[in-house]
Amino acid sequence: MTPASSFYITTPIYYVTGKPHIGNAYTTLAADIAARFQRLCGQDVFFLTGTDEHGQKVLEAAKKQGLPPQALADEVVQNFHALNRLLQVTPNDFIRTTEERHRQVVLAFLQKVYDRGDIYLGEYEDWYCLPCEAFYTQTQLIHGKCPSCQRDVQKLKEESYFFRMSNYEKALLEHLHRHAEFVQPETRRNEVIRFVESGLKDLSISRTTIDWGIPVPNFEKTQKKHVLYVWFDALINYLSGIDYLKNPSQFELYWNTATHLVGKDILRFHAVYWPCMLLSVGLPLPKRIFAHGWITHGSQKMSKSRENALDPFALVEKYGLDPVRYYFFKEIPFGLDGEFSDTTFIHRTNSDLANDLGNLLSRSTQMVLNYCEGKTPAIPQNFSEEDEALKHLAHHVITETQRHMDQLAFSKALSEIWKLIRTCNQYLENKAPWKLAKEHKKEEVDRTLYICLETLRIVALLTSAFMPTSSQKIWNALGISKNIEIQRLESESPWGQLPQGLTVQKGEALFPRIATP
Repeated sequence: MTPASSFYITTPIYYVTGKPHIGNAYTTLAADIAARFQRLCGQDVFFLTGTDEHGQKVLEAAKKQGLPPQALADEVVQNFHALNRLLQVTPNDFIRTTEERHRQVVLAFLQKVYDRGDIYLGEYEDWYCLPCEAFYTQTQLIHGKCPSCQRDVQKLKEESYFFRMSNYEKALLEHLHRHAEFVQPETRRNEVIRFVESGLKDLSISRTTIDWGIPVPNFEKTQKKHVLYVWFDALINYLSGIDYLKNPSQFELYWNTATHLVGKDILRFHAVYWPCMLLSVGLPLPKRIFAHGWITHGSQKMSKSRENALDPFALVEKYGLDPVRYYFFKEIPFGLDGEFSDTTFIHRTNSDLANDLGNLLSRSTQMVLNYCEGKTPAIPQNFSEEDEALKHLAHHVITETQRHMDQLAFSKALSEIWKLIRTCNQYLENKAPWKLAKEHKKEEVDRTLYICLETLRIVALLTSAFMPTSSQKIWNALGISKNIEIQRLESESPWGQLPQGLTVQKGEALFPRIATP
C-alpha cells in the first residue's frame, strides 16, 4: 500500500470530571502508536487529543467540589497532561473546548449550519442520560434505563434549537454503503447502517437550563438564553485542532486523511451526528472512524462508577511503561473487548518480552563479547539456506507489519514481529555459535551473530512505535547511536544496514522477569 503524504489521527476529547482512567489511556496509546508508526513510514502526521470541558456533567462535578467549572477544568486538565507525559505519547496539539480558538470555530460552524437553513427553534421532550450527555426515546431505553451505561435517565422538556439531521439520512447512508472503510470494524459499521436505516430524527442542539457552555447566537430572537449542546460543541474540536479557520493549507493537508479513534459507546455521535453536521456545512467526511472495544474486568466494563477502574498511573508504576504499551495492543485485538488481569499481564511480559525478545538480545550481545571482541562482525557476503530464510522472513514481516498497521490491526502486527523474533531465537539455537567457536569456525560464528544483530536492529525499528524506550535500548546495545524515533522505515529497513565494528554492549536485562504471585 502506497502511503499518503499526510496522516491525521484523533482521540475523543475527554471529560474533565475526574482523573484519567485506563479507557482514556488505551485510546490515547492507540493513537500514539499509530502516529509513531506512520511517522516511521514517512508520513506527515498530525496527532490531536484534548479535553471536553463544557456541559451539565462538568457543571455538576464542579458544584460537588465547590469550584467554578473553569477552575475544575484547569485543575483536572493537568492530570491529562501528566498522563501523556507518563505514557510518552506525542500529540502535535492538545485542544480544550474552553479555549477561544475553539469557540471561534464552533460559532463560525454554527453560523454556516444556520445559513444553510438547518437550524430552527422548537421544543424538546425526551429522556436524558447525564453521564452520557445523550438523549433517548422511550423505545430506546432498556428497562427504563440508559441503553449505553444502564444508569437512570431523566425526562427533559425545554425550548431548544434543532439541527435538521433528518435532511442527511439518505446522503449518510449512501456514504456508508460506498465507503466500507468509513466506519470500522465491520460489526460497528453494520450497527450504524441499521441505526440510520431506522430513520434519523432532528437533533436538539441547545439547552436553556444551564449556562456552562458556548452561548448560541439568538438566531430566532427568543427570550431565553441558549447554550450549545455539549456534543455539537465537542465534535468540532477535530476542526479547531487543525486550525480550520485561520490555516486553510494545514486544514486541507490533514482533513481528508482524518482517522477518529473512539470507544464503541460514543460511536453514534461520531458516525451519525458528526457526518451530518459536516454534510450541512459542505465539508468532506473523515476518512475513517474506528470504534474500539472496552477493557473489561470479570466481563464488566471498567469504570469509576463500578469501582473497578484501573489506574494507569499505578499500572505503569507497578509494571513499567513499555510492558503496558505492549500488553494492551498484543493481548487485545483492536476493536474488540479485552479482559485485563495481572496473571495474563505477567505471563505476556515474561513470555514475549523477557523470554523471547530480551533473551535474544542478551544472548546475541554476550556472544559478540565472547567471540567477536565486542564488535559487530563484518557484513556477510555468503549466506546459507537457513540464513537466506531468515533474511526473507525479515523482509516479509516488514511488509506485513506495515499492512496491519495501516488497518490499525496492532495485535496482528505484533504477531508478525514476534514471528521474526522467535524464528531468530530458533536460528541461534540451530547454529549454536558456542559450538562453532570451539570448532574454530570463525567465519560462520561471525555470520551467525551478524544476522542475529541485524534481525534485532530491524525488530527494534518495527517495535519502536509500541515500545520507544526499549527499542532505543536495543539499538544502543547494538552500538547504534542514532535516535530511533526520527528514523524512516524506507531507509532503515533494508537488510544489511548494521555497520561493521560498532561497540556492542550487554547491559541490564531489557525486560526483567516479573515474579508470579
